[in-house]
This record gives sequence, structure tokens and C-alpha cells, in this order.
Amino acid sequence: MPKISRVSRRGGGGAKALAGHLAKRASVGVLVEDAQWRHLAAAGSTGMPSSVQAHLQDNTPDFQKLRNGYAGRTVAIVTGDTRLGRLSIFGANDLDTLEHAARLTASAIAVELARESGAQPGRRRTFWEQLVAQTYNDTVAARDDAASRSIALATHYVAVALEAENADAVAFRVAVLEAFRGGEGDAGFLERSGALIIFVPASREVDASNTRAAAALLQRNLQKQQLEVRITGGVGSRVAALSLQRSLAEAEAALTISRRLYGSGRVAIYEELGGYPLLLSGGDSNAMRDFARRILAPLRAYDEKHQTELERTLRLYFSVGENVKTVAAELNVHRHTVFYRLRQIGEICGCKLDDPHDQLTLRMAIAIDALTA
Repeated sequence: MPKISRVSRRGGGGAKALAGHLAKRASVGVLVEDAQWRHLAAAGSTGMPSSVQAHLQDNTPDFQKLRNGYAGRTVAIVTGDTRLGRLSIFGANDLDTLEHAARLTASAIAVELARESGAQPGRRRTFWEQLVAQTYNDTVAARDDAASRSIALATHYVAVALEAENADAVAFRVAVLEAFRGGEGDAGFLERSGALIIFVPASREVDASNTRAAAALLQRNLQKQQLEVRITGGVGSRVAALSLQRSLAEAEAALTISRRLYGSGRVAIYEELGGYPLLLSGGDSNAMRDFARRILAPLRAYDEKHQTELERTLRLYFSVGENVKTVAAELNVHRHTVFYRLRQIGEICGCKLDDPHDQLTLRMAIAIDALTA
């Protein structure tokens, strides 16, 4: 398949391209039909019926064998509660081992078919664009409009922004669908400025945690699948559906920071970037105060609970040029106590004091707190 420098073309290639990708990778025949049993795509082996309608055991979405002697398996193409068609595979191989690949391809085709269903093309895409633009006044209005477009709207989402170099658009799209399988609800897709945007359902906090983990492992997993693609990306925070714009802005900011600081090949988590988003946006005084408060809050909570002086120790450590001996003398404690406190600070704040990026975040927080007190 042709390569493209960035995944910036509309869609993932359509049912025909997705069927062809599955046929080539699994060495099977693939037949795709819509809900009215009209032929949409075929690829691979020619030993297939014109339709699987007469060969179904039943009309369930389950991965099932076909009747009448056909060596095939079929699975429904669905989005939400709407049946959009069927994907069937044929061949002499052990077809049961291909269930995951068939379901994954059916999910990708569902995105393409639902995108073009209804009175006008792109009705699903339009919904996500309107949600990001904060068009809806309340959650009920958003959910009702989503349902009219066959979208099951989750309560919360995490936005992921990805740029891919030398990517096969179809293979990359399928891999992303597999990597970011969220919680309850449908995922959303947009393309902005050459980046693929995925809105991953995250009704529970564990769903957001799984999304962050999947993002961190995405480059490695793509390599395991032998996809010659190098990605750069960003992941926003978990937000309510009506606040999706904030998570998207965070994901795009994290992508920009990741590209500029680390080059390509890394997906950055916005919540782990410390002070860099503030520097990128040139935040106002309220944003700076919120940043300082958020960074120093764990230390202050620990000090208050245990009657310790970790925040004071950190401020002094920076003010005397990281000289442990001087800090010990100022606090009238042994220098081993200072080393112990510094280790505690790193554990509580989730950072490393010898890492220049983490140290910049802490120094910024202390300076902003002093200036805005």
C-alpha cells in the first residue's frame, strides 16, 4: 500500500481498503455487506458466496460459522445499538484464530460506515466537531444528538493527538483502534492540522489510566506489529463529555511540547509535563497560581499531616545552590537527614530532583508561589 508522510487524509481508507488490509495480512478472503445485504467490498480469495445472508446460523453479532459447507466465519458490523452490516472471512486456515483481527476490522469499518450514514456525509464527525466547539448547552442535548447519529456518548473522555511519519493510513488506523479501546461508549475521531485525534471513552478513572498506559506503549506495540511508523503524540486529562475541548487542547499542547523537546517517537502525557504547558501558553496570573498550588499541594499536605518541613527544606535547597551541607546547617540537622528528606520529596511529588525537567517544574512552582503570595 502507498505510504504517506502523515496521517492527514480523510478517514481510514473506507471498507474496501480495510477489507483489503485484512485479506493481505491474514491470507483470507473477505466479504463486506451492509445492513441490507448489499455488497460493499471483497478482497482475497474468490471462493466466496455473493452474500452470506442465506448461510447464517442466526443473526447474532457473534463470530459464527456459516452453513451450507462454506469454510467461513462472520461477525456483525455494529456501532452502539445500530447494525450496519457484516464482515465475513473465508479460507482454509484456522479461521477461529482470526476472530480478534476480524472483530477489529469490523470495528474500523463501522467507524467508516457510520461516518457516511444518514442524510449527509460525516454526520458522526460533525457531532465531534460540534462537541469540541461547545455547541451543546447541556449533557442531555449532546446525548440526544449523539444518539440520532448512532453514537453512544460516554460520560467522560480522554483526548489523544497523534502524528505519524511514514504511516500506512489503514494499518495505522486499525492499530490505533486496537490500542485505545476505552470504557463504555463510542470513541470519536477527528483530523486537525495533520494529526489524528482520538476521543477515548473514560467513564471511570481506570479507563483514563489505561489510555495513558496504552499511549506510553504505543510506539513499541506498533513495532511489534511490524508497522514501519514513527509517532509523536500527546494525551489530555480525563474530562466530562461537555468539557472535551479542554482535553483536546491539552493533548495538542502535549504533542507540541513532545515534538519540540524530545523530537519524534514519543507520546507525552499532559499531566506529567510539569511547567512546560504553562511556558508554552504564557499562562495568566490565575493559571500560574493554580499551577504552583497543584505542584506544591502534596508536600504541604504531607507536612501538615506529619508535622515535617519538607517544603521548607526544598525551598532552602534551591536557594543555596543545592548545597546539602549548608541546608543541614541552616536547619540544624544532620546532612543524612537532608538527603532523606530530598528522597521523600521526590517520592511524594513523583519526580526526580536530579532530572532537569522535574527540577524546572519545582523551581517554577516555588518562584510563582513566592511572587503571587
